Amino acid sequence: MAEVRWIYDLTIFLYAASVLFYFNDFLQSNRKVNRLAFGLLVVVWALQTAFFVSQAVMKGYFPVITLFETLFFYSWVLVGLSLAIHYFFRIDLLVFFTNIIGFVVLVMSMFLPETPIEAVSSILTSELLLTHVTLAMFSYGAFSLSMIFSAMYLLQHKMLKGRRWSPLLRRLPSLDQLEGYAYRMNMLGVPMLLLSIVLGIIWGKMVLPEKFLLDSKVVLSVLVVAIYSLWLYQRYRDTMQMRRLAQWNVLAFLLLLINFLGFTTSTFHDWW
Repeated sequence: MAEVRWIYDLTIFLYAASVLFYFNDFLQSNRKVNRLAFGLLVVVWALQTAFFVSQAVMKGYFPVITLFETLFFYSWVLVGLSLAIHYFFRIDLLVFFTNIIGFVVLVMSMFLPETPIEAVSSILTSELLLTHVTLAMFSYGAFSLSMIFSAMYLLQHKMLKGRRWSPLLRRLPSLDQLEGYAYRMNMLGVPMLLLSIVLGIIWGKMVLPEKFLLDSKVVLSVLVVAIYSLWLYQRYRDTMQMRRLAQWNVLAFLLLLINFLGFTTSTFHDWW
């Protein structure tokens, strides 16, 4: 770990610089600063990828088992998604807000112990479990973007209602676009999280006690899927105001974070 720790430390330093430059661009709309922030973000993603690959080689498994590993992978997913957004859609504010979350998640991983290689058993490195966690992290990435789109929707709705015609308003996509992007992200996130839960249940049936289905983390995960599925149903039926749906989406993401970060008691996620 020590020989590649410098990559991790450098990643955090450059990530902080990128977020600060994006914040400066957010305040002053400076294109040169924006390009510099994006360039640093590309370097951050490359360093994260190098660190992730080195961890996989050293540990001999896809490193998404411990909380340190999942937080790092979640941050990597967010950086990758933000780069893709910049390339295809050029929504700079979304890139900025996404990387605030990504940076906070990466900093949180600094305070977690790195599990020694020998401490991870073969049970925890099965393909089913690794696929379960990987799908969950990608679904969290999609839900993160959906939440940001909804938050931007609420921000723009409030600004329009208050007739505040600021430069920030001109940099936001239209309300219809923001709502549509949030919907598409949830359309991606729900089936991925549902499949992740199914794979986790199959794995649990093979190696865990029969009562694991009553575990708080399993119950809350199913509840999260149900809430997002109901959100999609309400969006499809078009029976609720878009502003209400946006608020619902933000609250659903907060519940997702509570479940992910382990603010619940769990009997078989203790390796996190």
